[in-house]
Amino acid sequence: MNDEILIQKAKMKNPDAFTDLMKSQMHSMYRTAKAILMNDEDVADAVQNTLLICWEKLGDLKVNRYFKTWMTKILVNNCYAIIRSNRRIIYTDNLPERAGEENISNIEWQEALSSVDEKYRIALILFYAEGFRTKEIAKILGITDSAVRTRLSRGREQLSKYYKGGSVDEQ
Repeated sequence: MNDEILIQKAKMKNPDAFTDLMKSQMHSMYRTAKAILMNDEDVADAVQNTLLICWEKLGDLKVNRYFKTWMTKILVNNCYAIIRSNRRIIYTDNLPERAGEENISNIEWQEALSSVDEKYRIALILFYAEGFRTKEIAKILGITDSAVRTRLSRGREQLSKYYKGGSVDEQ
C-alpha cells in the first residue's frame, strides 16, 4: 500500500494504517535523529515522541505529500528539545558504549559524521541520506535555502578534511 493511502487511512485514526506508515519511515527517522543526538537512548526517545505527536496531530496535516517533511520537522524539534533538556543534567559517571553492535563501516561513518559540526551534520543527513531538497530542508530547519546550501558545502568541507586526516577545526 502506498504512503498516500496509508496517510488517508491514518488521518481517519486507523491504527493499522498509522503503524504501517510509521514503519515505512522508521529507518529514515532513526538516521536523522542519530545524526543530531548521537546517542541511541536519546534517539529512541525522540522517535517515540515523534510517533506520539504524529498520531495526535496527523489530522492537522494539510497536504499529504508533505507528510515526510512534516514528520521530519517534528522529529528535529524533538531532538533539539532533548539536547536542551540534557544540558541541564549533570552526569556523574561515563559508561562506555557497547561495541560490536554495528558493522565497521557504520561505525566509521558515525565517527566521520560526529567530526562535523551539528548544524552541518543534520543538513548532510537530510540531503544525502533522506533525499530532501534544499527547500524542504530549509523549511524543516527554519532557515533560508541559501543557508542550507552553505551548510551542505561547509559540511562536505569538514568531511573532506576528516577523510584527508586533517583537523576539522582548521578553518
